[in-house]
Order: sequence, then C-alpha cells, then structure tokens
Amino acid sequence: MGTGRVKRAFKYRFYPSDAQAAELSRTFGCVRKVYNMALAARTEAWARGERVNYNQTSAMLTVWKKTEALAFLNEVSSVPLQQTLRHLQAGFANFFGKRARYPRFKSRKRSRRSAEYTTSGFRFREGRLTLAKMSEPLDVVWSRPLPEGAAPSTVTVSQDAAGRWFVSMLCEDASVRSLPATNAVVGVDVGLDHLLTLSTGEKITNPRHERRDRARLAKAQRALSRKARGDGANRVKARRKVARVHARITDRRRDHLHKLSTRLVRENQTIVIEDLTVRNMVKNHTLARAISDASWSEFRSLLEYKAAWYGREVIAVDRFFPSSKLCSACGTLARAMPLHVREWTCESCGASHDRDVNAARNLKAAGLAASVCGAGVRPQRRSPGGQSATKQKTPRREPQESPSFTRGRKSTTRPTAPAHGSKPS
Repeated sequence: MGTGRVKRAFKYRFYPSDAQAAELSRTFGCVRKVYNMALAARTEAWARGERVNYNQTSAMLTVWKKTEALAFLNEVSSVPLQQTLRHLQAGFANFFGKRARYPRFKSRKRSRRSAEYTTSGFRFREGRLTLAKMSEPLDVVWSRPLPEGAAPSTVTVSQDAAGRWFVSMLCEDASVRSLPATNAVVGVDVGLDHLLTLSTGEKITNPRHERRDRARLAKAQRALSRKARGDGANRVKARRKVARVHARITDRRRDHLHKLSTRLVRENQTIVIEDLTVRNMVKNHTLARAISDASWSEFRSLLEYKAAWYGREVIAVDRFFPSSKLCSACGTLARAMPLHVREWTCESCGASHDRDVNAARNLKAAGLAASVCGAGVRPQRRSPGGQSATKQKTPRREPQESPSFTRGRKSTTRPTAPAHGSKPS
C-alpha cells in the first residue's frame, strides 16, 4: 500500500529569540480569538436557522480587522488566521458527518498553543526557516534531516505546557515505499505485566514510565497545590514543573512505542491484534492508571499507519473472541479464566499454556482465518473506523425504528447546536 507519495510531518524543537517568542505568543492569541469569534458567529446563525460557511467567516474576518477594537489582528500574519477558519470548517464538517462532537471554544489556559502557516506564510531556503512578520530565521535544532529535495507545504509552530517550542513541517517523503513481501505472521496480545506478548512466545516488558516517575510527579503536584491560585509567577513556575514531568513520561513512552511498532512492521507481513475498547476499560478505577500508562490505543494507531506506509496488513480480531480461554492446541473452550490465572492446563488434551502466549497464538490463527478464507466471520479491520474480524456469532439485527423517532426522541433535519453563550458539550 506504500505508494512513495506519503506526506509526513517532521517535528523539530527550536529556540526563539525574545522578539520571536513575543510575536508567536501574539499570533497564538489572535488565532484563538478569531476561532472563538467565528465559532460564536456560526453558533448564533445556526440558532436562527442559517448556515455560515468558511467564505462567510473569512469575510467577517476582513470586517473585524477594520474595527478599532480588533485592529490588533493586523499586527500578526493573516495566514494563521485564515487557517484557523479552515480548521473550524473542518470541525463542522466532522460534526455534521457524525465523526466528532460540536466544535468547542478554545481556552487561553487549556487549549493547545499553535499556529499553522502555508507556503505564503514562511520561507524555507538552504535549511533556514523564516516565518512571516519575522526578520530572522528560527533557531531550529535539526535532529534529523528532511527528505532529500523536500519542500514543506505547511509549517505548524506550537508551544507545549512545559514551555518547549516545536515546529512541524509537512513534507512529501518519496523514501516511503512498500517493504519486500514476507510470509511472517504474528499475533500480538497486549497486557500490563508484559506490554506485548507475541505468538512466537516472546514477551516484551512493560516499562511503566508513569510509575517510574510517579514520586517526582507527586512532589511537583504537591508544590503546585501549595501555590495561590491565579496567574502568579510562582504558580506558573510550579505548573511548568508538573508539565515537564508529564512531558518526560510522554516522550519516553512514545519513543518506546515507535520502536516496537517499527520493528513489528518491518519483520512481519501480517500483524493480528485484539480490537479493545480502551475508553471502556479505563472506567475500571483499579486498572485505569496502568492501562493509560500502557497506551494501547496509541500503539495500535502507530501500527496501522506504518503498515499502510510499508505495504503490511493489520487485522483486529473482535474483542469478544475468547483468546485467553481457548486452547490453541485442540480448540477446547475453558469454562472460566479469572485474571489471576496466568498458566493453565487444557482438560481435553492436557496441553499446558501460558495465558498470554496462548492468547497471542489464538489471535494469530483467528486473524489468518479471517484474512485467507473469511471463516464465516466479519471482514477484518484494515483501517481506522473499519470493522473488526472474528465475531463468534452473527450480530443480531436491531429493530427498525420509526423514521420520525430515534431512541425515543424526535429526529430533526439538523443536529442540535448549543445555545448562544454556552460552550458546546
């Protein structure tokens, strides 16, 4: 599936001068202001039964710039302001397509500080990046080279909660090509004691990055709790210390998952995983912290997009498939399998199993059956949003509902928008 025309974002850290930091901070504030004003205008129009699109909000922006109260919008580059209107339009398109919630207002303290520049808003020559309204190029730390001959199409500048500055450059990477085909197939069972267990019997230890820095995080959070609420300098410094610990945990976790996913994609043609609903699993307050630290959802996302890049296949087996209770030797289904049982013996054939290795082998077999001959199961999931494989019984059909009622509430031709002045839920 790798076509050689994949667009990749290359992210680098940079260190702005005081003038550049002040300019970017103003840009972030203006981007947030324009987004919120456009969202409020579209929400008010929706309450009146009108539709407002990107072109109309762009015309509104021109009018806003001419007013005395919003004249400061002219002090920053117009490109990020237009881009935030496009992002809002995409948010509404996803909402009407039932792929996302109603767009929410941006918060000064909680929302991501970022600004996106298209080709008219930056100059990239000889490895030097200069943004609009700036006379000097950014001091970028080129931790890895861009693809040869790459020309960035968009540049996104951001600042995280820890105060670090990043620039993300979207480029077309011609080096991404399909890897040579192989017959290797692996089943992957995720867990907490071991992050991954492969059908080959290999177990990969869970680094537990959050647990390793838990004492440091708790100390920083206690210090933050003692500071007076508000925007005082001491509270800001304490909040930034907490953010640095979180950033350290996140960076190490992501690095580890990238290495594991890249290795699996390079070594195997087909990777079979379980279609877990992590958002429901974290409702178990006993395991929520450990499950979040394992970051199974991010691992799956990395596997899927890398497999698409390099011509591999990821199959997600249905979450109700009894991979742990099914004997991988004879196919006998055990009556019960509590979580504390890590090793068990099949009553039918006498085979001894490691719980996780047995589950990985069953996932591999189920994924192969779905991929090769269907085996009377649902189609395998090949991309985000698709269906998962290996449903043990045909899903029952839901009763047909009246066309004028849905789940007990009368349907309308338009989704309900929040009232003006309130933030969408």
